[in-house]
Amino acid sequence: MVIKGLKDVVEIKDGSIFIKDRVGLRDMMDSLIYDTVFEADDEKRKARFILIKEIAKACSAIPASIQRLYEEMGRNYPGFTVPAINIRGLTYDVAKVIFRKAMQMNVGALIFEIARSEIGYTKQRPLEYSTVVLASAVKEGFEGPIFIQGDHFQITRKNYLSDPDAETNYIRGLIAEAIDAEFYNIDIDASTIVDLPKETVKEQQSPNYALTADLTSYIRKLEPKGITISVGGEIGEIGGRNSTVEEMRAFLDGFRGSLDNKLAGISKISVQTGTTHGGVVLPDGTLAKVKIDFETLKSLSEVARKEYGLSGAVQHGASTLPEEAFSKFPETGTAEIHLATGFQNIIYDNSSLPSDFESEVYEFLTKECAKEKKEGQTEEQFIYSVRKKGFGPFKKKWWDLSGEIKIPIMAELESRFGLLFEKLKVTNTKDIVKKSVKTFGVKKDITDAVRRLS
Repeated sequence: MVIKGLKDVVEIKDGSIFIKDRVGLRDMMDSLIYDTVFEADDEKRKARFILIKEIAKACSAIPASIQRLYEEMGRNYPGFTVPAINIRGLTYDVAKVIFRKAMQMNVGALIFEIARSEIGYTKQRPLEYSTVVLASAVKEGFEGPIFIQGDHFQITRKNYLSDPDAETNYIRGLIAEAIDAEFYNIDIDASTIVDLPKETVKEQQSPNYALTADLTSYIRKLEPKGITISVGGEIGEIGGRNSTVEEMRAFLDGFRGSLDNKLAGISKISVQTGTTHGGVVLPDGTLAKVKIDFETLKSLSEVARKEYGLSGAVQHGASTLPEEAFSKFPETGTAEIHLATGFQNIIYDNSSLPSDFESEVYEFLTKECAKEKKEGQTEEQFIYSVRKKGFGPFKKKWWDLSGEIKIPIMAELESRFGLLFEKLKVTNTKDIVKKSVKTFGVKKDITDAVRRLS
């Protein structure tokens, strides 16, 4: 084994991994995952990812589906809203903070996710993302189910209208890649092809539910034995007009009629109630206050749960809301909320981030994303809209920031995660997760991976 020091803490025997020294393994994880992410050889990097993932499973940090918990929520809503967190940059450091806070607050109901678009501009393919998350769990000593999710596996409307087969096949390929990387939670978003000019709501939702059913069937063919992947659907593109109960019923009835009744359907449904991804940025770069229609959210969740047995409705674009808004999600029976930009803002806006590094990122984006600047946008609005794309091209430089710089950023993030866990009432959810979710470690063959590293 060419990974220095690994044989002292891990034993590989007959294709299985045995942990000899857990403390020693945790001590070397920082360098192990860093060297793996930035390994230049593609084959060796993949082999190292697979090996680390299997090591994590041997440490009881196990990729899992949230399906059974959501089924329980559909039967008897337990009064909490599951946070689904997108990590765009400093992924290993941020995930360590999340696990550390989760352990302090006994949080089990928690999702790590990455969207189709984020996979591209953050330069984190599914295998890398899942492995980095699992490595951070090992480092912090977190044990139990870990829910990793493909967020917004979205049909791009322009591409679909031009060549529906090519666009659908792209999503199929991404789904297959994600499942192989042990993403056992996938959100399909075909709301982009809702046909609003059609006369009836059912006709409008027809392209959406038909394609969602087709992709759900595809997922069921790929899921490992013993695991039912949690699949989400979406009825209203985030940033558009608010969703209605009529639209939800039209989608869910059509979806059920389009899917083989022997297959498990979706576990949740994403809706639009007033938010926009990233928030609405004012000319001076500050965020406008967003008003969520919580009554609509409540009625949608109730219908989803009581009439269709789903866990409830899902709210996107929530991370930039004011603190007082988060406690309303459990009150309205919201099953899950997606959080991303607010954490990105904490990273970029923390005073410890060196101004010269920030300027370097912004200057790069100003040139590379010039075509994305909209007419009438101020410089502040433009930078805010594209700075999410500064994580991928500068990934190594972000990782290489000193502890002196990272510590204040992580402290602010830790405080934010603690607030969210409390407001969303997911503290002390370890037991309900343990009771409802049975982990099933899908053993990957590491023979080839070990050979490539020999």
